[in-house]
Order: sequence, then C-alpha cells, then structure tokens
Amino acid sequence: MHLNRLSLINYKNFETREFRFDTKINCLVGPNGVGKTNVLDAIYHLAFGKSYFNPITTQNIRHGADYFVLEGAFEKEGRDEMIVCSFKKGAKKVLKRNGKVYERISEHIGQVPLVIISPADRDLILEGSETRRKFMDGVISQGDKTYLQDVISYQKLVSQRNALLKYFAANRTFDSTSLEVYDLQLHELGSRIHEKRIDFMQAFSPIFSEQYKAISGGDETVRLRYNSQLHGSPLLQLLREHLEKDRILQYTSQGIHKDDLDMEIGEHPIKKFGSQGQQKSFLIALKFAQFQFMKSRQSGTPILLLDDIFDKLDENRVAHIISLVNQDLFGQIFISDTHADRTENIVKEIHQTYAFINL
Repeated sequence: MHLNRLSLINYKNFETREFRFDTKINCLVGPNGVGKTNVLDAIYHLAFGKSYFNPITTQNIRHGADYFVLEGAFEKEGRDEMIVCSFKKGAKKVLKRNGKVYERISEHIGQVPLVIISPADRDLILEGSETRRKFMDGVISQGDKTYLQDVISYQKLVSQRNALLKYFAANRTFDSTSLEVYDLQLHELGSRIHEKRIDFMQAFSPIFSEQYKAISGGDETVRLRYNSQLHGSPLLQLLREHLEKDRILQYTSQGIHKDDLDMEIGEHPIKKFGSQGQQKSFLIALKFAQFQFMKSRQSGTPILLLDDIFDKLDENRVAHIISLVNQDLFGQIFISDTHADRTENIVKEIHQTYAFINL
C-alpha cells in the first residue's frame, strides 16, 4: 500500500495543505504544535473513517470552519485507490472510495491496511479493558469483515439487554422469555467472537514475543495473555447463573464485552512494574507484531505511521527498531519527530529512500 498524495481542507490546524509522498520513508519534522501528528492522523482517518486521537468528529474541524475534507490518492497492488472523507457540522460523515459512498463506514475497514505507533498507545497499558479489546478487535477486523459485524451486533444486543433490565427494575416487572431471546443471540455471537479471539491470540502472542525480544535485546521476558469469562463456561450458562446479579445491577455482567489482555513483564503487570522505556518497547513490539500479523494474512503491505516514538528510548532500543524497519518486510513509512537531526541520523541507517517534510 502506498500513499502518493494527501490533501487536507479545514482539518485540525490546517486550512488547506497538500502533500506528495514519492519515497518509501517520509519524515515530518518541526517544533511542537505545527501539525506533524495531525498529518499522520489524517492518513489514519482515511484508513479507518475516524481519528486515532479524537473520536469526536466535530473537534477535528479547524477552529472557525464548519467542515473538513480529506483526500488521499493511494496505490494498492498496481491499482489506484482514491479515498475521500468529509464531514460538515449537522450532517453525517461521508466516506467515499473511488467515487462510491459507503453506506456504513465499517465496510471500509481493511481497504487501507495501516498500523500506527504513537505515545497515545500508552492507554493500552494504563486504561481499562475496553481499550485493549478495541486493539484486539481492530487487528482482527482488518482481515475479517464478518468478525467486525459480529462485534457490532453483539454490542447492540448488550445495550438492548441492559435497557430491558433497567425497564424491568423501573416497572417492577420481569419477563424471562423476553430476556432469553437476547441471551440466545448473545451466546451465538459471543461464542463465535470468543473462538476467533482465541485463534488470534494463539497466532499473535509468539509474534509479539519475538518482536519484543528483537527490540529489547532479549534481556527481558514479557507475556500477553487473553483473559475471558468464557474460558471456563459457555456464555448461555454464565448469563443464566448471573441473572439475579444482572437484575440487581441492571446491566449484563457476563460476556466477551468483559474480555481483557493481561500485559506482563517478568510475570508482573507491566503497568505497575515496567519502566517508561520498557512500557514503550512493549507497545512498539505490540504494534510491530500487529504489522507482521496483518501482512501475513491480507494482500498489500500495511502503511506504518511512527509518531514521535524515539523519545524515552535508549540508543540500543532505537538501533533494534531500526534493524527491524530495515527489513524488506516493511513498505511505506511515515515518521514524525521534533528533532530533525535525530531523525536524519536514524533514517540514514535505513537503506531506503527517504524525504524530509518541514512543517
């Protein structure tokens, strides 16, 4: 996958700006606040139909404007792909591929394979389980559209079941037949999602361990473990066993919407026991593993976005990352950094064509 041209109108801090990318490695350099990360986010937006950093669409419009337009000219396996994303206040977001409007933005997922590595990824370690489920779902969904639709349908069913439990409590009534309808559907979808997550983790975990070992030099042991209530019992059984609890809580306490990824270093949670450098290496390894997993399971090499990743890493870890990027495994790469000299010294070690874009 290769991005040849990017056009921004009223996107974040840009009124109008066009970029052309002719090289394999594209370095966006400049002081803080000039929009380096916003350019990367615009590329991400065209791939996923949403911002990586701010999911509130109206807040991605430049201050004082009432709309934004993003346009990307891509090349995928010898074919031209024109992706346009536009949004106007008070209207629905529009995403088009080669002139055709998507009815649902979720249909676009996987068309532009892409992996981003950013300081914002720390949320994967520091925040709650929902953030880690979204990561897992995002990786699987780029190569499996059925999975994505299953997750969307499952989430809707959980919301409907929760609304029914609240209705029962508010009206001091109960109808087991109505609830059973939701339980059966949740069991079917949840079981399917659970199995796919198990399959994913069995394939993904060894790749992740290998990537971390390469980045850290092999001195530390890390583990990524899938944690699910469904490991012990079928979902239908769990829903029935916890029915009284759910009626009291007025929400669904059991299911794959409670799944999590345990992240450990030396058999301890990396959130509590990992240094900043170790946490950053863990996250970079996680994303490099995502890249490798995606590349092996779908056509087209993903685009790689590296947003300010060289901060807080020692020289040895940076060297290991460069050795990974130097492999032919990677395609087009975008790097943002405030230190132009540091970036230039790094990319010189990569035997690929590169260009600097000063913002």
